Amino acid sequence: MAHREIKDLLYEQVARIGRAVASAKRLELLELLCQGEKSVETLVRDTDLDVKLVSAHLKALKAACLVESRKQGKYVYYRLADDSVAAFWVTLRTLAESRLLELQKVVGQFLTEPAPLAALNRKDILGKAKLGEIVVIDVRPAPEYRAGHLPLARSMPLTELKKRLGELPRKKAIVAYCRGPFCMFAKEAVALLRQHGYRATRLDDGVAEWQTAGFPIENRTK
Repeated sequence: MAHREIKDLLYEQVARIGRAVASAKRLELLELLCQGEKSVETLVRDTDLDVKLVSAHLKALKAACLVESRKQGKYVYYRLADDSVAAFWVTLRTLAESRLLELQKVVGQFLTEPAPLAALNRKDILGKAKLGEIVVIDVRPAPEYRAGHLPLARSMPLTELKKRLGELPRKKAIVAYCRGPFCMFAKEAVALLRQHGYRATRLDDGVAEWQTAGFPIENRTK
């Protein structure tokens, strides 16, 4: 095989990944699967798409070896092929945020919270949580928390938060996180907490960002 043909073949194989993720909805599916294994029905609910379209997107991701599936009874479950796929999503999103002014504008308009607490880095959060100086809450659905969560985080799904406010200490700062920077759950949780007099701030990280940065995840299942 000629040198040019070999190079063309190599780049063509890499391009399979590019084609697989050249869809906004497929990227959303990857972010959802960063939270843990999910059934097709759950992905349909979370993306507001129909079963046929979700299945087609998942088929494309599977053909590029980005996701894997298993069948249990009449249900089909999907998961990321491995943690490198989550790292790929985080890297791609971070690159887009740094290069695309349109994305920066949307993030600034809809996701930036007013008057946050003093900025905390990941080591600060771990240290302060271990000392009991702050309370970290995971406001994703409970199954996602069970699949993997930040160390010392409490599971307090957004849908339950208002009823469970009494479980949170009034004198400590609350740090809420969800699926990552594009997820609105933590933003809504912070607004609710502040409305009820809590000192609260949103952590941009989700489990994928936290793990990609080299920090531990608790109770992560494969």
